[in-house]
Amino acid sequence: MLPENITAILARNEEWSGEAATEPYEAGWAREAVIFVRALKQPVGPAPMARVEISPDGMHWIPEGTEMQMPTEKDGIAVARIARFGSWLRVSASFEPGASCTVLVTAHLKA
Repeated sequence: MLPENITAILARNEEWSGEAATEPYEAGWAREAVIFVRALKQPVGPAPMARVEISPDGMHWIPEGTEMQMPTEKDGIAVARIARFGSWLRVSASFEPGASCTVLVTAHLKA
């Protein structure tokens, strides 16, 4: 039997600044996820750590524990690998005033 997998776009061409997060994604069927954050334009200011967050309901979020350094240049990519995450996933980051990054965030999920 071939494993079931899907690539989901969580954020496309969004400029992140201040407190930023992807849309929630329900992935309770998946065993593992690889999440990529790509800078579509040259980031401005210091690059924060992005964090994977999980939720029981897609509304209330807690850090899962996995963090990744946001890209520091155009076309730079950050990656996080996670497993045993429950049903809901998202990525968030807290930018310093004046800092920003235009992102493409994808989740690659496998059953």
